Amino acid sequence: MESLIIRIDHVGIAVPDLAAAIEFHERVLGLQVLHEETNDEQGVHEAMLGLPGDTVRIQLLAPLTPESAIARFIDRSGPGLQQLAYTVTDVRKAADHFRAQGIRMLYDEPKRGTENSQINFAHPKDCGGVLIELVEPAAAL
Repeated sequence: MESLIIRIDHVGIAVPDLAAAIEFHERVLGLQVLHEETNDEQGVHEAMLGLPGDTVRIQLLAPLTPESAIARFIDRSGPGLQQLAYTVTDVRKAADHFRAQGIRMLYDEPKRGTENSQINFAHPKDCGGVLIELVEPAAAL
């Protein structure tokens, strides 16, 4: 079977204060903000950061409300690594492939992600404790 995964897309980091996290990543690590947006459906204000010429990004995720999934993650685990995301050719096919392997997906249908991508998540209890995000970009790669 041909792989539906193209590359590692990003690593998601839950943060309580987006501005402070951006400042740290720019000042200490030399990363640049590539994109910033608010996703009301996911309950996050987020920023994608990276290095020039690199395709793997760091996603900083700050909660919009105390009830958001990111707020609950921070309450339970503290700030830090929250997910590993892979770029896929077709998020529906990739989710079906995961399901066929006995892996639970968090959504029945894809949701809107960063920059109008289509996303779904594989349950961390079925993936060695790692929340895996499948990302189908809105635009061609």
